[in-house]
Amino acid sequence: MTPGARVAAAATILDHIIGGAAAEQALTAWARASRFAGSKDRAAVRDHVFDVLRARRSLGDDNGRMMMARLLLRDGLSLDALFDGVGHAPAPLSDAERQAVSRPLALTVAAACDLPDWLWPDWQASLDAQAEATAKVLQTRADVFLRVNQRRTSVAEAIAALAADGVGSVLHPRVAGCLRVTENPRRIKAAAAYLDGLVELQDASSQFAVGAVPVADGARVLDYCAGGGGKALALADMYGAAVFAHDVAPQRMKDLPARAARAQVDITLLDTSAVKSEAPFDMVFCDAPCSGSGTWRRTPDAKWRLKAAQLAELGQMQSDVLRAAAPLVAPGGVLAYATCSVLRDENDGVIERFIAQHPEWQIILRHLLLPSTDGDGFFVCCLRRK
Repeated sequence: MTPGARVAAAATILDHIIGGAAAEQALTAWARASRFAGSKDRAAVRDHVFDVLRARRSLGDDNGRMMMARLLLRDGLSLDALFDGVGHAPAPLSDAERQAVSRPLALTVAAACDLPDWLWPDWQASLDAQAEATAKVLQTRADVFLRVNQRRTSVAEAIAALAADGVGSVLHPRVAGCLRVTENPRRIKAAAAYLDGLVELQDASSQFAVGAVPVADGARVLDYCAGGGGKALALADMYGAAVFAHDVAPQRMKDLPARAARAQVDITLLDTSAVKSEAPFDMVFCDAPCSGSGTWRRTPDAKWRLKAAQLAELGQMQSDVLRAAAPLVAPGGVLAYATCSVLRDENDGVIERFIAQHPEWQIILRHLLLPSTDGDGFFVCCLRRK
């Protein structure tokens, strides 16, 4: 595909998303109908679509063609070269379209920050002076990070193994064993270092949170909302602990045994009925379902699909998770609560409501990481009974 054809494809996909389709569904449907598109074409089209979705309101919240034109203009690319009508490229812009994309948009603060109007008051209340800067970070692409399985290899050896397959990486400045990918991130899953279990894909902030929780040697640790198992794998690699994984939807953990075998760590999967019989645990880690607002650079469609009612439902679900997990903690043990959200109602608000109802628990550790060049937004708070 030519660069212009990629722009045209992205505009068409965006129109489907504007019409109500989920971004991943729209991209998948286009890829299946476009067998001529190679892997580089699909990656480029996906990048275009996600770049627009990250900045949908500040690009005019228009049709796909106009938002793609504004994106290219914003990024300093030639509209004449890409909207030339040659082959499968978009038709040239009309005089009216050219004037429209060149005219500065009158934007509210929420629109300039690419957030829904209904969410902006909560966003401001949660982040105060950092509200605008944090929102604007989410308009940009996020870096890819890897966790080195240090039971298997050293950081230096992992960097060298990745480089052998053309994947460049450097050590994260603040998170031990974390690598920032600097070259060819799309080659990671084909790299020997990944296939052999020397490294795992995991954001730097998530790695930081797992490294921050207190886990003693020989402890019994439960990843209560395990999902795909990234936290359980990190816990098993970082600590000399017996690690268990549970999820209310067990199918989410279907790949975890293979991932654990690849990393050469032991993780015991528990269904809901088995969790109580295996309790108590010295540490229960609850990475609760959330809005994912700290990760909207990676899933920008979620920012626009979230509704106020869903946020309220998530708050109730998060409180339910903490209440269900607390009895599983051994005397003197730790209850860890985490989200990849930066919204107060999903973080400190949940903790405050829990402590109000269970005053025997107290906070022993709390971190809120905001989205930045060094990782996604993430919240972690550890509690212990008084």
